[in-house]
Amino acid sequence: MKKLIVVVPCYNEEEVLRETTKRMADKFENLIKNKKITKNSQVMYVNDGSKDKTWELILELSEKHDFVTGVCLSRNRGHQNALLAGLDVARRHADIVISMDADLQDDINAIDEMIEKSNEDYEIVYAVRNNRKKDSWFKRTTAEAFYKFMKFMGVEVVFNHADYRLTSKRVLDELFKYNEVNLFLRGIFPLIGFKNTVVYYERNERFAGVSKYPLKKMLSFAWNGITSFSVKPIKMILNLGIIILLISILVILYALIVRFTGYTVDGWTFIVCSIWFLAGVQMIAIGLIGEYVGKIYSEAKQRPRYVIEYNLIDDKRK
Repeated sequence: MKKLIVVVPCYNEEEVLRETTKRMADKFENLIKNKKITKNSQVMYVNDGSKDKTWELILELSEKHDFVTGVCLSRNRGHQNALLAGLDVARRHADIVISMDADLQDDINAIDEMIEKSNEDYEIVYAVRNNRKKDSWFKRTTAEAFYKFMKFMGVEVVFNHADYRLTSKRVLDELFKYNEVNLFLRGIFPLIGFKNTVVYYERNERFAGVSKYPLKKMLSFAWNGITSFSVKPIKMILNLGIIILLISILVILYALIVRFTGYTVDGWTFIVCSIWFLAGVQMIAIGLIGEYVGKIYSEAKQRPRYVIEYNLIDDKRK
């Protein structure tokens, strides 16, 4: 049997944590009874600088339940950093670690199959949605476009997989050799390699509260993933530059022909449109290159990705 820690990032999740803990208690009891995990397995809630009473509730639940522990970050650092902080603490105390969201949209019954796959020597088990029937048309279309676009841009991701996965301690040790500040964990885990597989589950409706990933955040998340793992956008700028150069040669030839044939064209509209078009292309190119330069700047400073203020799992061991 292996010790399991389930890492759950939390940001303003006071409405759902009691129910999450209740369901996890039933799941852990069943897993321990069937001798799939050890009795000292735990759920670790990671408070990502919540503005509500999430941390106070985590403290309350940890006092009430032995299997509940928590980590509190000094300020809000975003989902990916909160998850990374939890994984860092968990890998020191567990054999296998599962990451999932607090909102109960991830079906906890998939944990059984994930553990079975781990016992078959799989180092990474990705939990993948089997369908998106419960999503709105807009959400389904944009989500599928996100994965296809990421693949087109050269970023290796598992289709319809978020951050619900099982990883071994060995994988997490390798993960923390990646020191980049601009995190996109969905792209890093496939890079690590090792024997991996997928399990499928049906995603539920959010139990309570509101989504912490509106469209604006999702677009920012996708852009961060692309610019962190692919230089294809810069190559596309080069290709666009070559195309514009070829078009400009044709335009020059056309201008010379009409000039020598004595046909004079006013050309004001053409010139103005050309100037605005080329100026727009140049601004996009400069902005895109600036995005990469900015990421280099962030990486070069090597600032901590998160600061842990409280760590209950280690405090309880003292």
